[in-house]
Amino acid sequence: MNDFSLPKTSPSVLAQVARLPDMSMEEIRALWRQLFKQEAPTHIRSFLERRLAYRLQEVEFKRTPAHKNLVEQNQRRIQAIVKTGQKPLRDRYPKPVPGTVLTRIYQEKEYRVTVTHDNQFEFEGRIYRSLSVIAREITGTRWSGPLFFGLRKATDKKNDKRGGKR
Repeated sequence: MNDFSLPKTSPSVLAQVARLPDMSMEEIRALWRQLFKQEAPTHIRSFLERRLAYRLQEVEFKRTPAHKNLVEQNQRRIQAIVKTGQKPLRDRYPKPVPGTVLTRIYQEKEYRVTVTHDNQFEFEGRIYRSLSVIAREITGTRWSGPLFFGLRKATDKKNDKRGGKR
C-alpha cells in the first residue's frame, strides 16, 4: 500500500484542507496515520475529513507565530465603534472564518477561494487581499467580491445614500 505523505514543499494548509474531498479513502487513511500515528478510528469519511482538516491547521499554526497584533487590532476596532457608534464600513458583511472555502459556479465552472489565517484569500495557489480582485479575475469585469461570493446581498441603492439598507 502506498502511504500518502505531505510534499516536502507543501502547499499551504488551506490548499491541503481544500484537497481533502478529492482524495481517495486510501489517501485519507494514510494521511490519518501520518498525522495521528494510529489507524483511523472509523470509516465515516465526513468525520475523518473534518478531523484531518482540524489537525492540518493545528500543525501548521503551531509552526507560524501567533498573530501578534490581533489584540491591538481588536482594541482599535472596539474604540472606533464606541467613538462613532457605527460598525466600520469594511465589516458590514460577515467575515468568513479562516479555513472557510467559498465556492461559486460561474459560466458552468466551479471556483474555490479559501480564507487564510490572516484574513486574506487563496485562489488557484495565489494569495489575494481582496475578494473583488478574485471576482474580477474570474469574470473579467468589476464585481464586488463579497457580492460575487454570496457574503453580501445586492441592495437597492435608492433606499440608502451610502449604498445599502440599514
